[in-house]
Amino acid sequence: MSADLPLEEPARRLSELGGLSELGERAGARDADVWDRSFLPWDLYFAFVWTATLIFALGAPSFSDPVRTTAAALFVLLAPWYVWVGRPELVGQGEDERRSTRYIAGAVLLFLPPAILAGEMRLATFALAPQCFMLLRMRPALTAVAVINIAPVAGWVALWRPDGPSVFFNSLFAVVTLVFSAVFGSWIIQIIEQSRERAALIAELEASREEIARLSAERGRLAERERMSREIHDTLAQGFTSLLMLVQVVDLELERDLPQARRHLDLMAGTARQNLAEARALVAGGAPVDLDGSSLPDALRRLAARHAAAASVEVTGAARPLAPGIEVVALRTCQEALANAAKHAGPKAAVAIALAYDDAALHVSVRDTGCGFDDSVSLRGYGLNGVRARAAEVGGSAEVRSAPGRGTTVSVRLPLPQPSPQPDGSRS
Repeated sequence: MSADLPLEEPARRLSELGGLSELGERAGARDADVWDRSFLPWDLYFAFVWTATLIFALGAPSFSDPVRTTAAALFVLLAPWYVWVGRPELVGQGEDERRSTRYIAGAVLLFLPPAILAGEMRLATFALAPQCFMLLRMRPALTAVAVINIAPVAGWVALWRPDGPSVFFNSLFAVVTLVFSAVFGSWIIQIIEQSRERAALIAELEASREEIARLSAERGRLAERERMSREIHDTLAQGFTSLLMLVQVVDLELERDLPQARRHLDLMAGTARQNLAEARALVAGGAPVDLDGSSLPDALRRLAARHAAAASVEVTGAARPLAPGIEVVALRTCQEALANAAKHAGPKAAVAIALAYDDAALHVSVRDTGCGFDDSVSLRGYGLNGVRARAAEVGGSAEVRSAPGRGTTVSVRLPLPQPSPQPDGSRS
């Protein structure tokens, strides 16, 4: 028995799979939506500070009506500037640094005149300072906050020439506000950086999870394709090969030995029925036809009688039902070995199947006395490699030994599950 005929192998590996960037973009879009929904508290905070500042400044009795009206008119411009320019940048987390800088510069320019005209307007600092830290880097943000806190006081002093105590208290208020803004702003920047890192990590994890699910599904499809390829090779393909060989024999016997030709035609019909039954079993996902309602030794005897008239079956040890997966591997191993013997061992070769049961493993071997082949040469055929793959799937091993003129032996060892010990020392 030489190397079996090569058949087309299923795909050996997965192609390079893309999609991580696309999944990351979808995850990033979800994160943006979450940030957009969670920005409502900031909107409420800014609106509250803006409204409170406007009411406080208009209600202060320290300035004349034209001054308060002018300051209020200039201060009101901050609202549309925030809605149209600032909020989109804040929701976008300052991705466009130039636009963020323009917004902060515009907000400072709109804030300084009313803050200089009316000191009460400086309460808006509590709304502008967080925006600086949310949109700018640390150093530009500290610079902007310093201007927002110090410039209004300096301009107010230069314009109104207040008394010393007023200058002291307003300057002290500006310093305290600046320190508070710096500390609070640093905390805001840390929170934003952590949020971005977590959003990126979550996006990566979601993308990885979806990619793993896709790879698992692809691997499952590949494994099922591999399994079906082996099943078809071990059943339908071998049956069709037998039919072709019988057709050639019958063609030669029709003119010389009609009774023998009829016997071969009966064998062809039986092989065709067997193939049809195997095809139905594959579609239904059931057990192989030979094992359906039958023991493994009986299935092997029928297999030997069908594939080689000279084949013998020897069973040693206590035959017993085993796990379906173990019996299927044993049956398919014998099918492949018998098919190769019929094709390559020669017409006069004897074939013997040995099935040995013991407590630890099931041993299956198929030996023929045919022409053999050099087993040091790497086997590229699909069948014997499939035997090894089947055995490995159930934790077993397969070996092929052969030499020119000395026949071939295919041996498989399939480990059996050990019974679990019972409390009384017996085994179940």
